[in-house]
Amino acid sequence: MTSTTTATPTATTASPWTGLVPIEDTALAVTDTGGAGRPVVYLNGCYADQKHWRRVIAELGDGYRHITFDERARGRSGQAGDYSFEATLRDLDAVLTARGVEHPILVGWSYGSLIALNWAARNPDRVHAAVAVDGALPHEWLNDAHREQIRTLFRRLGPLFPVARRLGMAARMSAAQHAEINIEANELCAPARLDPVFDALTVPVRYVLATGGNLGGEAKLMEQIRANLDPVVARKPNIRVSAKVPSNHSKILRKDFRAVAAAVRDIAAAPTHPAA
Repeated sequence: MTSTTTATPTATTASPWTGLVPIEDTALAVTDTGGAGRPVVYLNGCYADQKHWRRVIAELGDGYRHITFDERARGRSGQAGDYSFEATLRDLDAVLTARGVEHPILVGWSYGSLIALNWAARNPDRVHAAVAVDGALPHEWLNDAHREQIRTLFRRLGPLFPVARRLGMAARMSAAQHAEINIEANELCAPARLDPVFDALTVPVRYVLATGGNLGGEAKLMEQIRANLDPVVARKPNIRVSAKVPSNHSKILRKDFRAVAAAVRDIAAAPTHPAA
């Protein structure tokens, strides 16, 4: 039977479970399918919730243990006082600890890719591998003018947030908070910040790349940013591009979930020894 209680930090069961994992001043809504298969932990886009992974999970089937959760103020998780990127890494750690998850495959979409790769780089002995879905791409286009454009964009989008929340694409945050998360995510993709992460990664990593633009990024710019991954792949043999698919950034989990699932299957079989 699926539980809807609050998890304690000592929970280690692999039985199906749905509930809340407390951390700091909030609690995270978590779903764990249980089972004896390789655990796969799914990390959402900036303002998305866990339901976006349902097609990938269905495609992979019950041979894996699937763990999804909502970040702070997303989905069914509580609001908090800290929405920084470092807080997202603490959240992932809390979920893994509470559910007794060992050596998972981390699968991140967009912002979730940054979470997956940063956490894997910092915890190489605790993760099996990572899949980055059209995220964690090096670029350095952000300047003060771009920051103001992002803040203006989210102010204009503010009235749409109530509808977007119901679609799992907005958080229970102000427009300003949405904007600052987006700005920080772009700053984390600057080569000075992301290259050390790539260099520290010793586990296998697979990328599934989209085609075309996204919110705030035209198709030409996004394709230039994706091309910035080429030198990384050339120098890091453990990092590979699994597929480039026709869907754009926003629709990739809906339209090309099979490619994401294929990357997970491929990397599940990858050797676990450290790679240079």
